[in-house]
Amino acid sequence: MLDFLTGANATAALVAGLFFLRFWRQTADRLFASFAFAFWLLSLQWLLLGLTAPDYELRPLLYGIRLVAFALIIGAIVDKNRVRKPRS
Repeated sequence: MLDFLTGANATAALVAGLFFLRFWRQTADRLFASFAFAFWLLSLQWLLLGLTAPDYELRPLLYGIRLVAFALIIGAIVDKNRVRKPRS
């Protein structure tokens, strides 16, 4: 059952990334591109967790992928909300 739920999480993150990719293609907004890439990273992380044994020694390092994805999301939000000075 745990393998099924891990696969479902990986698939859901992949689909969410595809939705954000579609929004990026419509608007060309960097926020959507960043979100798409972050969700694909989350999907990769879930996939790798599902493929490794629970007692694998380096398995905790896979959570670094999740850290990078969340940092990318936070960075995209900060970039979007940053006040830009109009060009003179």
